[in-house]
Amino acid sequence: MAARSIASMTLSFGLVSVPVKVYTATESKSGVGFNLMHKECGTRLKQQYVCPHDGKVVERADMVKGYEFEKEKYVIFEKSELEALEASASHTIDIVSFVPTEAIDPIYLDKPYYLAPDKRGGKPYRLLQQAMKDSGTCAVARWTWKGKQHMVQVRAGNDGLILQTLLYADEVRSQADIGIEETDIQPTELQLAEQLIEQYRVDSYDAAAYKDEEKERILAEIDKKIAGNKITAAPNIEHPGAQVIDLVEALRASLKKKPQAEGRAAPRAAAGKAAKPVEIAETPPPTKRRAVRRATTDEQPAPARKTGTRK
Repeated sequence: MAARSIASMTLSFGLVSVPVKVYTATESKSGVGFNLMHKECGTRLKQQYVCPHDGKVVERADMVKGYEFEKEKYVIFEKSELEALEASASHTIDIVSFVPTEAIDPIYLDKPYYLAPDKRGGKPYRLLQQAMKDSGTCAVARWTWKGKQHMVQVRAGNDGLILQTLLYADEVRSQADIGIEETDIQPTELQLAEQLIEQYRVDSYDAAAYKDEEKERILAEIDKKIAGNKITAAPNIEHPGAQVIDLVEALRASLKKKPQAEGRAAPRAAAGKAAKPVEIAETPPPTKRRAVRRATTDEQPAPARKTGTRK
């Protein structure tokens, strides 16, 4: 099925205007959902809106939207008025500056969209894409969408332009407020850590190399339930006392292990074999050691899921 644009806009900077179409770039793949059922008869429950004033169930046709301007005081908006508010918004993505691509901290990046050229926009679209790619820059722009003005990043992707909304400064909490303590890093520890990073390093991130293993595990258990089997929790395995080693020894031991495959995360213990937990002590004094537990748990391979779609 062909992708459908959600809006037609004009990407503008200086005297240049590029007609573009906006497409959603992502789709939510949420976890396994469970429905609320009536325990007595097994019927799926229906959600309803009830007016607390008269106790009546309100149908959607009788609902309107209101804005609370004071406590328990609302001004009501009709559908046509809400549409008028959105219609008055600008249909232009106004570029305000160009910055180095790496200048924007990824923590400010929010929802991504794809931009495609609209009619008569192919040449300036490709020109802007190539110019930003060659110069290593991206654009910072303003975009008003659905009653909210967004600051956005427009950058050159491999296949076209990508628009990504940015969080405002007051929407990002300061990490300094967490109070992370400072520690002394020894040169030997740093050298070993860098060697470990280099051992696990890959040239690029391949999103297709990873899958939601937890979702697959739950779906496999659901298949068992459909087949009439009862789902029970896996027994907790009591491990013997953990071996305590210092940070340098832990790093050296990690360097002896090799990643399973290119593009994958740290190696895991083989299925069905419990790995011995290790506690890493940061500082030498034995009376003040603060340990962080690293452990792997037994995992049983999930059976193949049945084909077909379940609702």
